Amino acid sequence: MTLAAFLAFAMLSLFAAISPGPAVLMSARTGLSEGFRTGALLALGIGAGAVVWASAAMFGLNLIFAAAPALLWALKLLGGLYLIWLGYHLWREAKTPLVTADTRPVPRSGTSAFRLGLFTQLANPKPAVMFSAIFLGTVPPQTPPMVYTALLVVVFLNETVRNTLVARIFSLDRTRARYISLKTVIDRAFGGMLALLGLKLAAT
Repeated sequence: MTLAAFLAFAMLSLFAAISPGPAVLMSARTGLSEGFRTGALLALGIGAGAVVWASAAMFGLNLIFAAAPALLWALKLLGGLYLIWLGYHLWREAKTPLVTADTRPVPRSGTSAFRLGLFTQLANPKPAVMFSAIFLGTVPPQTPPMVYTALLVVVFLNETVRNTLVARIFSLDRTRARYISLKTVIDRAFGGMLALLGLKLAAT
């Protein structure tokens, strides 16, 4: 694999990470409500989920989807229902006051944050199709295993760093203070957007 092809893969996977979706919404909301540390751990889970989809694409999951379209439909339906469930809970609990300690929200555990990020990313099977196209367009046959490993590291870093930055921006004191004053409105907006993304995913 040439350096140009490697850089092309890195740029395409970065553009994929930058595109808006459920992971970005969850990173922003977690940074707002639970702080940077929890948001960063969530971002690690999102990065891990991206590696799972990229690995699946690497081993031909897109070919399986082409041969068995019902499998892709089922994954989209399940993923869409999961996002709708997340959105419903955000909406329902929007009026619940934040439990605070030294004036800051008490965050979920690191394991819980990582798991939420992982499941949020895995709820959307579209990255598997997208990564399949990127691999087919940039990675030649007979690429050494070490290069594939490096490509997966690139995917992980793109997703993790991007969503960590989102969590950091939304965890700033001024941003969080504004969030606390408008918690009901903001949580319902996030919940509504997640549910709409879930409906769109399940319907496509």
